[in-house]
Amino acid sequence: MEQRVRVYEAGGVRVVRPDPVPARLALRDDGHWLSLYADREGAERLTALWAPAARSARSLIHLPIRANPVPDGIVTEGEPVALDLVLVHHSLQFPAASWKRVRARLGAGRRHTGATPDRDFPEPDDIDHERLHHAAHRDHLGFDIAAHTLFVVGSATAFREHGTALRGLVDEAASHRRHPDAGHHCVEFSAGPWSRTRTRRHVPGVLHLQYSEDWRV
Repeated sequence: MEQRVRVYEAGGVRVVRPDPVPARLALRDDGHWLSLYADREGAERLTALWAPAARSARSLIHLPIRANPVPDGIVTEGEPVALDLVLVHHSLQFPAASWKRVRARLGAGRRHTGATPDRDFPEPDDIDHERLHHAAHRDHLGFDIAAHTLFVVGSATAFREHGTALRGLVDEAASHRRHPDAGHHCVEFSAGPWSRTRTRRHVPGVLHLQYSEDWRV
């Protein structure tokens, strides 16, 4: 998939943003969990940007989406907090606390067009799901929040294996138009090697991505 991005350099950090930013992709901290909403285009763009998060260990993939509204009809408890999204390879060891300062120095950036391989993620049957529950397994995702931004951090393997689930959601979305009553399409990612309600920094430990076909902006 060919995609257009804008690349920034600030303080030795390389930041990549989609250009334009998807309008139908929204992220909220609902208190008990993290909720990400996407229509088909939003899910495709997110999946395309998930791949370079695995391949580019020196870049932050930034989706400035906190101004985007959620789909019509979404009912939540309390007052959800709108968030941007950053995908980052764990080897960069980027401190989330410095994000506000880096973000303020990004400037205009430069445009770049690149292609994402159609099959950058493993097939579902090629993933050893039993291994995910082993105590020695380290290829999992981590969540952190700073400056109204959710940081999803992981190894190349973690991003690729979770990317398989994202690709599956896009494939389901493609069939939704043919079968509009197919029901609820979603994927759910957990922080750490096991499911837990909160991370060590008290960030919700579950990221729920819901596909929403009927979304008016």
